[in-house]
Amino acid sequence: MLAQIVLFDGFDPLDVIAPYEVLAAGGAAAGGALTAELVTAEGPRQVPGGLGLLSLTATAALDPLRADVIVVPGAAGSLPADPGEMPPDSIPAILARTLGTPLPALLGQALARPGTTVATVCGGSMILAMAGLITGRPATTHRLGLAGLAATGVTVIDARVVDDGDLVTASSVTSGLDLGLYLLERELGSPVAHAVEQLFGHERRGTVWRAVDSAVAPGVPA
Repeated sequence: MLAQIVLFDGFDPLDVIAPYEVLAAGGAAAGGALTAELVTAEGPRQVPGGLGLLSLTATAALDPLRADVIVVPGAAGSLPADPGEMPPDSIPAILARTLGTPLPALLGQALARPGTTVATVCGGSMILAMAGLITGRPATTHRLGLAGLAATGVTVIDARVVDDGDLVTASSVTSGLDLGLYLLERELGSPVAHAVEQLFGHERRGTVWRAVDSAVAPGVPA
């Protein structure tokens, strides 16, 4: 199983590093059943994070025909004082610039491919939403961005992790840890997720909202 974690100019480092390290550790705990790599839509390159925090090296190109799991982070930047403003270094502006790259088309291919899971951390879901890829679907993002997410036509769920089958979204920055552990449990089983949870000393928070749970099961009184 291959997990590709996407980098783009201005990404939030913790959105990337938390799920990357969790998934990589899960792969090791599962005897190499999962491999994690850092990618960009353009291919291998050095990618600057937001706010000049750090840069990371993408070692491959995002490949929706090869990846089983794709994780899209949010951005690190300033928060506009006026919602109508969008300074170049602001989070909304950084996320919007990804729409001018090959990233949205590649993510669209991934969502159209059976068996591929697209996951997001924090503002990563806004990239999908602004590209019109998840209209009408349940998803979450950072609480400061929930209204903006709703404005794109997404069904907003205020939960730490939201599972809608091939789309799994996580809310704030630290939820990348919870997202990674949940993906391990879902894809490789609870023993692997538990082993990494113990290794990292991190207990997941909140209840995962699952779309399947929103319907009453046959034979169960409403």
